[in-house]
Amino acid sequence: MSEVDDAIASARASWSRISDDRTGTVIGRVPSRAKSRQTQAIGKRLTRIAVADVAILIAAMVIGWIVPLGIGGAMLVMALLVAATVLFAVWPAERAPTPERLAAVDVRALPAQTERWLEAQRPALPAPAMTLVDRIGLRLETLTPQLATLDANTQEAVDVRKLIGEQLPAFVKDYEKVPPSLRTTPRNGRTPDAELVDGLKLIEQEIGEMTARLAQNDLDNLSTRGRFLEMKYKDDGAQ
Repeated sequence: MSEVDDAIASARASWSRISDDRTGTVIGRVPSRAKSRQTQAIGKRLTRIAVADVAILIAAMVIGWIVPLGIGGAMLVMALLVAATVLFAVWPAERAPTPERLAAVDVRALPAQTERWLEAQRPALPAPAMTLVDRIGLRLETLTPQLATLDANTQEAVDVRKLIGEQLPAFVKDYEKVPPSLRTTPRNGRTPDAELVDGLKLIEQEIGEMTARLAQNDLDNLSTRGRFLEMKYKDDGAQ
């Protein structure tokens, strides 16, 4: 089993080098919220690598019981382990949806899908927009449970879809079409970078207002229930 142990050690070393390169160059330059997502992605890659490596080792042991592997077989196992490690280390843990898919996805799943899409746009966005991306992400997470029981045919659902499923992606894609060399060049008194930041601020505020509107009935019900409890029990206790 020493040859198999060597193969495992080699696979782990390969993953360690790849992980250091990717986390050092990517995670080190993004905000804490994005770091959390990068950590989750790395966890998924590690899981896939572990499953693939275990499958390879089990197959190697089964074959070894039937036909001795020898040095050549052990080298093949090592090569397969390294190949699986490299493949799943660079393979995306989860593909972000396209703007076309966002336009068609169920409104109840739309906030989470939009958040994934927006996170994937980070490399193309200027540093001042990163905080807004995080804030929009938090707004979308708050919005998700509110849409769980919302009828997709209501005006509220239509407004949500239009804002986060159509206008937000279209706005960001329009910015990404601007050549990088022109994004900091003033035009009509503002740079494209500034226009992006201002637009994201408006979108973040509107999502917050949508959340408040969707919560209005729940807030009214809570207030009514509270007054009923006061009338029912507080007043009864005073008698």
